[in-house]
Amino acid sequence: MIKKLFQRLESIIALSQSILTPKQFIFLSSVLVGISCAFAVIVLKTFAHSVFSFATYINGILKLSFINSILPIIGIVLTVFVVKKVLNGTIQKGTSQILYAVAKKASIIPKKQMYAQIITSSLTVGLGGSAGLESPIVITGAAFGSNYAQNYKLAYKDRTLLIGCGVAAGIAAAFNAPIAGVLFAIEVLLVDVSISAFTPIMISAATGALVSAIVLDESILLSFKKQENFDYHNIPFYLILGVLTGLVAIYYSRNFQRVEHYFAKQQIGTYKKALIGSSLLALLIFIFPTLFGEGYESIKILSEANPGQLLNNTLFGDFRNNEWVLLLFVGATMMVKVFASGLTIGSGGNGGNFAPSLFLGSYLGYFFSKLISLTGLSHLPISNFTMVGMAGILSGLFHAPLTAIFLIAEITGGYGLMIPLMIVSSISFAISKRYEKYSLDVKNLAKKGHAFTSNKDSNILSTLDIDTIIQCDYLTVHPEENLSKLVDLISHSNQVVFAVVNDEKDLVGVVHFNDIREIIFNAYRVKYTQIKDVMKTPAEIILSHDSMEVVMTKFERSKTAFLPVLRNEKYFGFISKSIALEAYRMKLRSMTIE
Repeated sequence: MIKKLFQRLESIIALSQSILTPKQFIFLSSVLVGISCAFAVIVLKTFAHSVFSFATYINGILKLSFINSILPIIGIVLTVFVVKKVLNGTIQKGTSQILYAVAKKASIIPKKQMYAQIITSSLTVGLGGSAGLESPIVITGAAFGSNYAQNYKLAYKDRTLLIGCGVAAGIAAAFNAPIAGVLFAIEVLLVDVSISAFTPIMISAATGALVSAIVLDESILLSFKKQENFDYHNIPFYLILGVLTGLVAIYYSRNFQRVEHYFAKQQIGTYKKALIGSSLLALLIFIFPTLFGEGYESIKILSEANPGQLLNNTLFGDFRNNEWVLLLFVGATMMVKVFASGLTIGSGGNGGNFAPSLFLGSYLGYFFSKLISLTGLSHLPISNFTMVGMAGILSGLFHAPLTAIFLIAEITGGYGLMIPLMIVSSISFAISKRYEKYSLDVKNLAKKGHAFTSNKDSNILSTLDIDTIIQCDYLTVHPEENLSKLVDLISHSNQVVFAVVNDEKDLVGVVHFNDIREIIFNAYRVKYTQIKDVMKTPAEIILSHDSMEVVMTKFERSKTAFLPVLRNEKYFGFISKSIALEAYRMKLRSMTIE
């Protein structure tokens, strides 16, 4: 029955494609992708919330948090099992894979990503893994967009645009924040989008948010009702919070990767790795139960009138009314969150860092404002600092200040905090960017030489394959030959530069036609001058494994139009600067989303 329904729906969409104009079909597609992503969010969020409610109910009866410790072990082991038995042993994690697919894979995302992320992240995070669902949601949305476009044979530009639609719809549905969804898609993933491309992305984000608002229980979403008025006298404290969030974002980014890389280096079985990592995570959750799952419920509690509820059913429950104990608990939880998230992902679980960044920011905002209030330096609006702190960490960790500002503005139900949000987010971004060139999700790509940033030129150059522009058919000369041989080659070819190679094919120099123009019209000098007497050492040498960005840098330094290429330390060919620039222009034209 369901299969027939989908077949009928596909027939209707195919018919509409033949009737509608290409732009109209993209608008229709953005709505359909938005609906699909919204239902994926609903499934994920509902499952995760149900498991959290069940664990909380059991803990309320048993008065001890050991159930919270057992469930993450089960979830991570089940995730590893599903990856090995159902997903052919591999699953890509993190939004960086979307960047890579857009730049290197012609916006082709495997079909299995349409369900792989939902299954694995629901097991990991739903059963208590200390990570977020937003990254899997974003990847799922991108996979929906990419595979929809492939199914209806849309071009690269449209595939990329629908990936952006899926990403925007996923974030919009997860937070009921359509503006933040649009900004995240453009600011983090699609760095080169024309104004006209905004429309389908906005349609998709609005659709995702609307479906989520209608179907999903509002209590499951991260939202805040309590908000105090902004007081400009507190601006110095917001400036300090901006600095703190920037530094903590750097702390999180570096330590998360340390934990993740530590597990990656361990030469042990996947199940053993999962058990070790999840057991350490279970110990952390036993001591700090608020590390369980996404942590959004604890964020809500922290911003409300009675934050002491955080200590209920914990080892510190008897101190729930002691503000200093609560402050120390919040500070300690904040510092160990990175290790909980690193253990979750590194040991084999699946999730993202979006929710942990909000968790960390809220705890930091509360800790800072409460500490100032308890010491008597000032009486700060703790709920405001709790919410603004989230924007600071999100901005610093993902290098996405606009997304951070508007996400918190939307989930707080108004724009009364816009000024402190702008202050904290911009300072945090500036500090993080100063010490961390790439955002957390882009770091791994950067280490592999596939860094995609807001620098459009760097992005496009990184997508060009150097092998496609190397000219290997250039004629060469031997250093012991005289110029008569070179003159003969010049008269029978269009070459203006020649590589000088020895018997072992080693590059020993180059000869430019312009450098010998005067000599070749003197018959005597041509006959008695050897090539080694007129050749020059190349200003720069390109290696066959160099990236195009490196190649263009070498052209700029050398101020020449041709550079020789070595492969395995032997002469291989030449690259012409004009051909390289033409390849850049062609790629730019194909990648511009309109």
